[in-house]
Amino acid sequence: MKTIAEINEKIKKGQAVVVTAEEILDVVKEKGIQKAAREVDVVTTGTFGPMCSSGAYLNIGHTSPRIKLGGGKVYLNDVPAYAGFAAVDILIGCTALPDDDPRNRVHPGEFLYGGGHVIEELVDGNDIRLVVTAYGTDCYPKRKLETLINLQGLNEAVLFNPRNAYQNYNVAVNLSNKTIYTYMGVLKPNLGNANYCSAGQLSPLLNDPLYKTIGIGTKIFLGGGTGYVAWQGTQHNPGVPRTENEVPRKPAGTLAVIGDLNQMKSQWLRGISMQGYGSTMAVGIGIPIPVLSEEILRYTTVTDADILAPIVDYSEAYPQRKTDTLGEVSYAQLKTGRIEVRGKPVPTSSLSSYPRAVEIAQILKGWIQKREFTLTEAVAPLPGRESGITFKNLEEREIVEL
Repeated sequence: MKTIAEINEKIKKGQAVVVTAEEILDVVKEKGIQKAAREVDVVTTGTFGPMCSSGAYLNIGHTSPRIKLGGGKVYLNDVPAYAGFAAVDILIGCTALPDDDPRNRVHPGEFLYGGGHVIEELVDGNDIRLVVTAYGTDCYPKRKLETLINLQGLNEAVLFNPRNAYQNYNVAVNLSNKTIYTYMGVLKPNLGNANYCSAGQLSPLLNDPLYKTIGIGTKIFLGGGTGYVAWQGTQHNPGVPRTENEVPRKPAGTLAVIGDLNQMKSQWLRGISMQGYGSTMAVGIGIPIPVLSEEILRYTTVTDADILAPIVDYSEAYPQRKTDTLGEVSYAQLKTGRIEVRGKPVPTSSLSSYPRAVEIAQILKGWIQKREFTLTEAVAPLPGRESGITFKNLEEREIVEL
């Protein structure tokens, strides 16, 4: 058994042994679990893919005379932002779209600019056009504001994502006879393709399936800088069926994460467009797993062959909230580029980038080896399956007027 404090001491002395979740497979194959658990101190993970539940909050500072953004209308590069907090705080979500923008009318069904692109431009140091109409009060008399803002001039600029780093996810297919456009990408008719979105054996929560080390307060790689796990993510669902190795067989745990935009890089925080669906953002996340025991190390030896994902029809079952699936498939099979669904060979593609996930895990490994990144103790664990937390769907109820 080791402690995080002991591992941090080794990091500070430049003595920590750090490997990625890819590299640990060969280490264990060569040395076995017991010896590897004694020698290896940290296993780094990574993921890079679209995460629609992403956003940023900004504090722009006070104008002269003062203006109250709350209750008014606020736009950043023509993208609507939410300002219902206080006088000069703004929240911009990555899926927000301009009310009417020619950039989004170049080709039907394409959304070429949205909130994710605004956040990326901020990180790049670009000027952002801020337009506000307010109702005015005695203490905040200004009613209109048109100006340019940038990251350097803001008091706070914080990435806050309520749901990231999904622990496993669906494989999306289309059983209908027409092309459909989804957050899982373009799906061709009659099982024309299958899209998935996970780094598999490199994905953080798949290397810590029971949340033994990742918890509230865990320090992470976020968007090219450092961030923290702030809470369990929305739709956190730890009680799903699992394999014998405790790997979830359906979408399960999620993380809410937070970090300073000033530290981040657009290489790891990219606004992207999903044809026919809308704007989103690709976010890079890497999490260190401290090797505190043989059990924890064993979880980090998960391979793509061990991880099963459900195949879901997005033409009917998903939009109608049906729970039936078309079977399961491993990430090892998905990464061959072809799977079989209903006896038909179906080409596969990933919305997340495995090479970029490898790069994130390597960057985080380098930070630790250079003594630039130490580990943190979680201040509270993520809710596990014993918590009783289950994912709830909205059951619509009739509103009766009195």
